[in-house]
This record gives sequence, C-alpha cells and structure tokens, in this order.
Amino acid sequence: MTNIAVHNGAWVLVGDGRRALFLENHGDPDLLDLRVIEARVDENPATREQGSDAPGRAFGTRGAPRSAVENTDWHELEKEHFAASIAARINAAAESGELSEIVIIAPPRVLGDLRHELSVKAKSKVKGEIDKDLTHHPIPEIEKALARQFNQQG
Repeated sequence: MTNIAVHNGAWVLVGDGRRALFLENHGDPDLLDLRVIEARVDENPATREQGSDAPGRAFGTRGAPRSAVENTDWHELEKEHFAASIAARINAAAESGELSEIVIIAPPRVLGDLRHELSVKAKSKVKGEIDKDLTHHPIPEIEKALARQFNQQG
C-alpha cells in the first residue's frame, strides 16, 4: 500500500503471535505521537510443554503399513487463536466507530492470519501494513520505523 499516513486518531497495531500493542496517534502524520491504548500478552509455551500425548497412528487397509499421525503444533495453533482474538478486537472497534483507520505492523504470517479474520468493514479501515516484528521495540523506534516507511513510499 502506498502513500500511507498515520493521521491523528489513527491506530497502529504492533503484534506477533504472542504480543499485541494497540497504539493511537495523538500527533499528526509528520510528527507521530503514539500512545498505548491496550497491550496484550498471550502465554504461549512451546508445543513440547503443551502437548502430552504421543502422536496417534493411522491404520491403512489390510496389509498396508501403519504410519504415525503428525503431532499437533499447539504453539502455532495458539498463535492463530491469538491473531483471531486481535482481529475480533479490531472488528469490534471498526463496527462501533471507535476505530477510523489502522496501520498494522506484524510478521508476514501474522499479517496473513489477521487478514483472514478481519471483517469487511475492518479491512476498509486498514490504511497500511508493514511486515516486520517490532513487538520488542520501544515506541520511539516504532515511530521511526513508520516514518521511514512513509518517506520511502511518499
């Protein structure tokens, strides 16, 4: 998406599969002043800590070999559930009018999960995306990343 601007009142979501930071711009597009609206952290241990059963076995027809069924990746499954809960928050804000526009910053896979879960109305509010993981960056670094993105495209 080109010519992205984070207007006053616009939201910025910085997320990954475990953390989400909802920010709102209290400045203008040229001088961002992002402030936290909401922060979420999902406790998502590694799959080895979540799954306790051994993989199942699939039985073929008579005389066919048996094969192991692939383990469930509980960690990835939880990331998808977390993305769905974040999308639900964005959907509700778009429907209620609380959200006028949003820029989403997340790794590519999370962006894809979010796109899949966003309502038509919420999708219309997405003014830009940046496919990076900035969840461990302080807010001034996030503001700089947004400014760099706009200067490259604008």
